Amino acid sequence: QVQLVESGGGLVQPGGSLRLSCSASGRIFSMDAVGWYRQTPGNQRELVAGITGGGRANYADSVKGRFTISRDNAKNTVYLQMNGLKPEDTAVYHCNLNRYILNQGRVDYWGQGTQVTVSS
Repeated sequence: QVQLVESGGGLVQPGGSLRLSCSASGRIFSMDAVGWYRQTPGNQRELVAGITGGGRANYADSVKGRFTISRDNAKNTVYLQMNGLKPEDTAVYHCNLNRYILNQGRVDYWGQGTQVTVSS
């Protein structure tokens, strides 16, 4: 199965920037959908940003204009550039890969997550 590992999280002051990376153990194919989700204790996991297999990017309203998702299939890596960070962005960020498998349908793969803390 696909293994995903996130990195790049840490402590940053409000208004600062971080770049998260998600490395896959195998190839990321063009038709795979990839995305970033975040979750805090007691809250539902929410989609932050994603790119469909067709290459369409989408963002949560709360991060539009501040976050940018990108993918490098050759490096089997997904990135999330986060600028203008706010305290409410504090969460564990998980990367996700969604792949269609013949005779099975779509399957989700998740990373362990990386902590992002925005605080003064």
